[in-house]
Amino acid sequence: AGLRARVLAVQASIGVAFLLFIIITSNPFTRLNPAPADGQGLNPLLQDPGLAFHPPFLYAGYVGFSMAFSFAVAALIEGRVDAAWARWVRPWTLTAWMLLTIGIALGSWWAYYELGWGGWWFWDPVENASLMPWLSGTALLHSAIVVEKRGALRTWTVLLAILTFGLSLVGTFLVRSGVLTSVHAFAVDPERGVFILLILCLFIGGALMLYAWRAPTLKAGGLFAPISREGGIIFNNLILVTACATVFVGTLYPLALEAVTGEKISVGAPFFNATFVPLFIPLLIALPLGPFLAWKRGDLLAAMQRMIVPLGLVVIAIIGVYVVQDGGSVIVPLAIGLAVWLIIGPMAETAYRIKFLRASASETWRRAVNLPRSSWGMMVAHMGVGVTVLGIVAISAWRVEQIIVMEPGGSTQIAGVTLTFNGASQSRGPNYNEDVGRFTVTEKSGRKFTMEASKRVYDRPPMPTTETGIHYYPGGDLYLALGDRHKNKDGAYTVRIYFNPLAPWIWFGCLFMFFGGAISLTDRRYRVGAPKKAKVKSGKMGVQAA
Repeated sequence: AGLRARVLAVQASIGVAFLLFIIITSNPFTRLNPAPADGQGLNPLLQDPGLAFHPPFLYAGYVGFSMAFSFAVAALIEGRVDAAWARWVRPWTLTAWMLLTIGIALGSWWAYYELGWGGWWFWDPVENASLMPWLSGTALLHSAIVVEKRGALRTWTVLLAILTFGLSLVGTFLVRSGVLTSVHAFAVDPERGVFILLILCLFIGGALMLYAWRAPTLKAGGLFAPISREGGIIFNNLILVTACATVFVGTLYPLALEAVTGEKISVGAPFFNATFVPLFIPLLIALPLGPFLAWKRGDLLAAMQRMIVPLGLVVIAIIGVYVVQDGGSVIVPLAIGLAVWLIIGPMAETAYRIKFLRASASETWRRAVNLPRSSWGMMVAHMGVGVTVLGIVAISAWRVEQIIVMEPGGSTQIAGVTLTFNGASQSRGPNYNEDVGRFTVTEKSGRKFTMEASKRVYDRPPMPTTETGIHYYPGGDLYLALGDRHKNKDGAYTVRIYFNPLAPWIWFGCLFMFFGGAISLTDRRYRVGAPKKAKVKSGKMGVQAA
């Protein structure tokens, strides 16, 4: 009861702080006198159904991590972090992680089809702002398992809970303060930024001071060998936190430098690709092996022996891709092999636990039914990582791109299809003028179909946007974006044409992660305090025992 009361008190104080933020800096009841005849209008880029879902999911993820923060502060006040505390924290953390995962995926998908640049991630500072709490939240999700199972990593898990919510507040600050120029940053009032910064300093600064004071009083957990399930999770945490720190520095360093010296620099994709990706590769390689390791002391050689079949399939995939691409660099085949390893590895671990092909069908079925739902959820979520990696590798390595000026009747070939520009027509929408380009796609088989892509100019605010045309094939997307009208050629337009192999797999993988988390949430162990089903026994007189 004491822990619950403290958690609710911390959560209520956070709610009060943000209620004051709304009333003081963004009071919805403030009167405008004189009232404007018409508003400025929503940013045209945001006038899309995808934006009806992307921000609420991100918001829900941020709010969910505030619960983990409240539990951490309450535990520090009470001086007790144990298995019961971890069982309380894990469902909240998992729910927040799921919502943030799907929110980031929806934002990436929206940027892909709405912005017309054919990519899925730009390392935009506000994109990074949502990625950072996701990375630290993933670390928190795994470290809480160690607290529950072994009673270890207590102080570290509490610190992760504080930092994850702190990064959520940093993301809120970047979006609402106006320090960034981005399609995601929709406020330019410094007063809001100062208020959020005060909230950040008050709650996170106060929590860190409390942590420095009370953390040494928390009891240490049990000992374990470096090669163990606990050791694997520590490795997981180190990589995730280091990657998060890399993104944090790359995102905020330009802002800090400009504030101190006035010098403006840009930190973009080359920096993050050169630092973030190499950090993540060891984690991805180790991911399928972790569940094979025992608690306290594991056997890495035995774990590798159980992965012989997946390793064989990975080798076949690497050789197959290398042969199909007709030699060249081995980086792409190795990356595809890594994705296959991530997809098959979790399946192999589950197959081992249910004795698939090593016991009778009835025994395998019994084990599968009795396997905790959290184990099934872990398998699905980890497979989702592999599916996403496969999509990322394919679109990065095999993407085909053309940027050309097309006149009516002109044709071009890309990825085995012929694209013919039929011309463009002007139309009027509810609040915009639109040039709609029509294209005929002819496949090798002779099948034809029509695609459309358009360029819009909104009335208020006056701003051009691109409405892409996308045709989904099983192996990738044919992607069209209509550019500006050519000044010297009548009826000609600049057209960007892409073929993005396996692009949807990026978001399918995120759905796998989301549903994996949802499956895990149905596990009874996540419902703390749920009464166990009593076994009913019959007495001598046939009366059921109470």
